[in-house]
Amino acid sequence: MKNNSELQTDVQNAIKWEPLLNAAEIGVTAKDGVVSLTGVVDSYAKKLEAENAAKKVIGVKAVVEKIEVKFPNSWTKTNAEIANEVLSALKSNWSVPNDKVTVKVENGWITLEGELTWNYQKEAAKNAVNFLTGVRGVTNNITIKSETNDTIEQLDVEKALARSWSIDDSDIHAKVSGKKVTLTGNVRSWYQKDEAGRIAWKTPGIWEVENDLSVDYYHEYANY
Repeated sequence: MKNNSELQTDVQNAIKWEPLLNAAEIGVTAKDGVVSLTGVVDSYAKKLEAENAAKKVIGVKAVVEKIEVKFPNSWTKTNAEIANEVLSALKSNWSVPNDKVTVKVENGWITLEGELTWNYQKEAAKNAVNFLTGVRGVTNNITIKSETNDTIEQLDVEKALARSWSIDDSDIHAKVSGKKVTLTGNVRSWYQKDEAGRIAWKTPGIWEVENDLSVDYYHEYANY
């Protein structure tokens, strides 16, 4: 098992490996699988990139992200300017239905709201604005309300998880309650947890996924 120092070094190297983050000053601490990120970057995209890089490192169970976004004066925009760019970005993204997402901007922080029928549309809306200049953060409050009345079958969700080569579904359990799917069990990486969630979100008729999977790289070796 990795000790705290080894995990800290691995996360630091993973962050440095990302071209977008070569010049970014990001501090990393690690304790019992929990990684904390601190520092200052000049774009929200770099903040996301650092967090995603940390999540992909084997041994990371949770990420506490405290990175601050500060722009050069020349990059500063008014809330109105940012709002107009956000609306344009959403309109030009074919995955986001027109006039279904409302936007609020406060001190450079974007809040997205509305109702969509699929989670991929919700994710597309957020991804469309992540790289805009002047954005300090994004809160995605869009809710999912599927238009189909199909009954969600637990076996269908479990079969979808089993088909994926990128996750080990042997310790993933899916529970269906109405329009909600809850995932429990253990996976070996944060990537596998996210991937299991994405697969569950593709279920026809889904309104909510509660991803309670635990990330524990060493779980499968515990009984050896």
